Amino acid sequence: MSLEYQKEDTDAADQERLAEIPLPTPYYTIILLLAMGAVYLAQLSVGIEDSVLVAGFVKPAFLEKGEYWRILTGAALHGSIPHILMNGYALYSFGRLMELLTNRAHLAIVFLLAAVGGGVLSLIFLPAGISVGASGGIVGLIGYLLVYAFRRRQFVSAEFRKSLIVNIGFILVFGLVLYQVVDNYGHIGGLVTGIVYGLIQIPSDEYQNPQNAGGFAKIAGAAAIVIYLLASAVAIFRLLSFH
Repeated sequence: MSLEYQKEDTDAADQERLAEIPLPTPYYTIILLLAMGAVYLAQLSVGIEDSVLVAGFVKPAFLEKGEYWRILTGAALHGSIPHILMNGYALYSFGRLMELLTNRAHLAIVFLLAAVGGGVLSLIFLPAGISVGASGGIVGLIGYLLVYAFRRRQFVSAEFRKSLIVNIGFILVFGLVLYQVVDNYGHIGGLVTGIVYGLIQIPSDEYQNPQNAGGFAKIAGAAAIVIYLLASAVAIFRLLSFH
């Protein structure tokens, strides 16, 4: 995946100086990854299958018992080592990129809203199922970046836009092929949520800096991080209290 900001009057020396500028530390991405990792360690302590039943997004428990917290704790759990490794890598890749291109507050907001949006769509179409994983939130980041790439097409390479479309296509095809174990509705719900947020938040004026965020957005971003951390803490508490 490549990102190229096109500027005709930038010479080779300028490009070298730009390359020496250190990238910002993706603090929110790291926080989300650490929370996911802590929850997975707690899952290992009780067993993956039991942990999913205890704190996963078990839709019958959500609907019939009023355990509404499960829509968030389910987004903190994972079903296997490959599952958390793939999601962790994707979150780091797209989260770091999003924190570079826009304000990190929007990363947190999109991730949380997309996780919930994916959960809601999955609840509608698979009300008897069980879902775990941060995939909905991660695909939401991709949806946001897709809107960004097209609204900033003068500065973003066609290759980058193509790579995002390929990633989305792969995720959807992967979900269709493995529909028995992959919550494709969760992915679609997260994707749509990220796209909608991007359409609302990313300025139409392509020269307006999308990294600027007002006080409300920064507070909402910090709140989104706190909510995910609290959901992770609830999941860990329930898992460690199991048995």
